[in-house]
Amino acid sequence: MKKALKSTLKHRLHLHLASNLSKLSTLKLNHHDMAIIKPIKHVMKKKKTIRPTMPLAQLIQLPYTAADFIDHSHAMTPTKSPIENISTRWRELHGLHNWDGLIEPLHPWLRREVVKYGEFVQGTYDAFDFDPLSEFCGSCRYNRHKLFEELGLTKHGYKVTKYIYAMSHVDVPEWLERTYCTWSKDSNWMGYVAVSGDAETARIGRRDILVAWRGTVAPTEWYTDLKTRLQRLGKTNIKVQRGFLSIYSSKGDFSRYNKLSASEQVKEEIQKLVSFFRDRGEEVSLTICGHSLGGALALLNAYDAATCVPHLFINVISFGAPRVGNIHFKEKLKELGVKTLRVVVKQDIVPKLPGFILNTILNKFTAVTGRLKWIYRHVGTQLKLDVLMSPYLTRDPDYTGSHNLETYLHLLDGYISKTSKFRWNARRDVALVNKSTDMLIKELKIPEFWYQRPFKGLVLNQYGRWVKPGRPVEHIPSPRSIGSDHDPSL
Repeated sequence: MKKALKSTLKHRLHLHLASNLSKLSTLKLNHHDMAIIKPIKHVMKKKKTIRPTMPLAQLIQLPYTAADFIDHSHAMTPTKSPIENISTRWRELHGLHNWDGLIEPLHPWLRREVVKYGEFVQGTYDAFDFDPLSEFCGSCRYNRHKLFEELGLTKHGYKVTKYIYAMSHVDVPEWLERTYCTWSKDSNWMGYVAVSGDAETARIGRRDILVAWRGTVAPTEWYTDLKTRLQRLGKTNIKVQRGFLSIYSSKGDFSRYNKLSASEQVKEEIQKLVSFFRDRGEEVSLTICGHSLGGALALLNAYDAATCVPHLFINVISFGAPRVGNIHFKEKLKELGVKTLRVVVKQDIVPKLPGFILNTILNKFTAVTGRLKWIYRHVGTQLKLDVLMSPYLTRDPDYTGSHNLETYLHLLDGYISKTSKFRWNARRDVALVNKSTDMLIKELKIPEFWYQRPFKGLVLNQYGRWVKPGRPVEHIPSPRSIGSDHDPSL
């Protein structure tokens, strides 16, 4: 009885399956459907074979390994690339044709020039005294006659003629004022003006006046940066970010270093230098560069210079700079002939500010929103880099390392084009990336955040006590030191 029942059930099941299969044969099945009805054994994952791990450097064949960072004296690879004479092409390299044909692929002469200006900006960070325990916190560690010598920048052939001081004169919260105090309370060293020497002038084809602006470091500057409201310039339709303009144009009779605003200080120096060298029959250019907040100040500086010094070739080179003004600000700079090269890193959030979300959405509808006065617009030609292109860098989880200027210069030194790998013969020292970040891969064994004063600034005196040394008299900031050289020539 059981056998007969089992046989009957088996026969009915067979008929049911046959009926369903006949229906399936009349359907049009795509590849995805066919994959679903395939036997299970075909979609089962194969068990992975466990293989011994290999060092990352061996897997990707890095040009440099940890052994390359051990001092071998003269046997080490030089970090400085040859520098060509660019006197016949300097206008093209500084944006005469908006860098058409020079970025993709990146022309080696342009790469070296942009790295040079980036190193001038990096010097504003390296020389800035940001030690909250220092009695000179907020100033430059060195006087302007020794700045490039102390920072190893004399190789570029420029001479500093003036320091720039800027105010962060804002109503800050009490907790911020108590925890941070500068030697002048309301002024910070913000950068400098320099001019090319005779030898460099011959190489680059003109007398180049350089203005280098430091980015945001001081907490009061960060607080000012947060003021994202646009402010009108005079009676025009031009509007710029209120916080940037405040740092650039604030002054006060009560201040020792900012009786003149940063704007007035740098404008006065540029006019003096242009007049001096033009009287000697020389061709003069103005190159303004900055990182982060410094890139924003560079654009405000370019706007001022272009309106007050006629027929001056002005080029802005910014790194990781935020948006500064509206469409009318962008158009006015173009009308004035200011050439702007904007270097950004894909993973860096700062170039997407202010208005990270709002502006990103609205800029997709430029045809509709293009003339709106309250929308921020970027200025100039973009050179976009990517952290992922370098085999030496870690993946930056919090994006802070992606904004660091040394990360920018490292990526720039290795960049060829969007579709090319990192330049195998890049010469800039890779260890510089970790000066104030932890971006380098661990296999290189470079210490994180290694750029700091020995023993955090303390010294062992003759009595066996660890003490804070005083600054040499020549490096002590003084209101009298903000004047410039009477003769800027070298």
